[in-house]
Amino acid sequence: MLKSWFQKFSKIKDAFKKTRSAFGQKIHQLFSKPLDDNLLDELEQILYEADLGSAFIEKCTGHMRRYNQSNPGASSKECIHTIKSFCLSILENSEEVPSSTTESKPKVILVVGINGSGKTTTLAKLAKKYLSEGKSVLLVAGDTFRAGACKQLSIWAERLKVDCISSTQGSDPASVVFDGLSAALSRNIDIVLVDTAGRLESKTDLMLELEKIRKICAKKIPGSPHETILILDATLGQNAIAQVTTFHQFTPITSLILTKLDGSAKGGVILPIFDSLKIPTSFIGIGEAVDDLAPFDKKAYVDALFDI
Repeated sequence: MLKSWFQKFSKIKDAFKKTRSAFGQKIHQLFSKPLDDNLLDELEQILYEADLGSAFIEKCTGHMRRYNQSNPGASSKECIHTIKSFCLSILENSEEVPSSTTESKPKVILVVGINGSGKTTTLAKLAKKYLSEGKSVLLVAGDTFRAGACKQLSIWAERLKVDCISSTQGSDPASVVFDGLSAALSRNIDIVLVDTAGRLESKTDLMLELEKIRKICAKKIPGSPHETILILDATLGQNAIAQVTTFHQFTPITSLILTKLDGSAKGGVILPIFDSLKIPTSFIGIGEAVDDLAPFDKKAYVDALFDI
């Protein structure tokens, strides 16, 4: 068990390697010099290069300017501690991730996101997580828009040895979801994971389709979907905020899962998302294997950004 924990912790550190190199190391180098106005201007530039957005950057640099005024001559260690504490305070002001338990059975989880974000693979990772907790899982292939999407989810279902409710390409996704929920009720399933069509936030017709799916869920199982998780590509950086905002308007997002961290230097994007939208991150993808999904830990995340 301890060996497994260390292996996962190592993968989490590795996932933030590029972000730490492009962000954390620069911060450490910067604060090795005496804190003054010129250095704070350099800090602002580093934060912009990390694609953290003007609103968050203004808050962060403003905090450090006030700290400089009240703590002239602060050491490098003290400056690093201060900026880490500021980032952690942003995360701690966010909403809590919904509990994985619910009085309703089955628990219905809607998984949304754009094509290429790793949505279907992450859904399979969630299924593996719930199976490891001893829960029964049913997959619903609600992505009837993209060729091969239902087949992809069916392959994952075979690997995980769970059932998958699907239909042909072009079928009404809301009907497929209705059938999936009916099957879950009759089979006494614990967890229903619903895949949805990958969609750009600018495609209004597809976004409205999400509303229809939500209504079907609520009609079939009152109170569902119990969670709506947005799968977010970490390489998007600041563009991720606009994506989350639009999805949230059409279907309230309960939490995020960040993917592709190992290929991005923009892993700090969680900070401005928390700051502006108060939507929590529940998990982060730390690799390609079906077990490579780690619960999001606020302190571990800040440490991973700044520690070198």
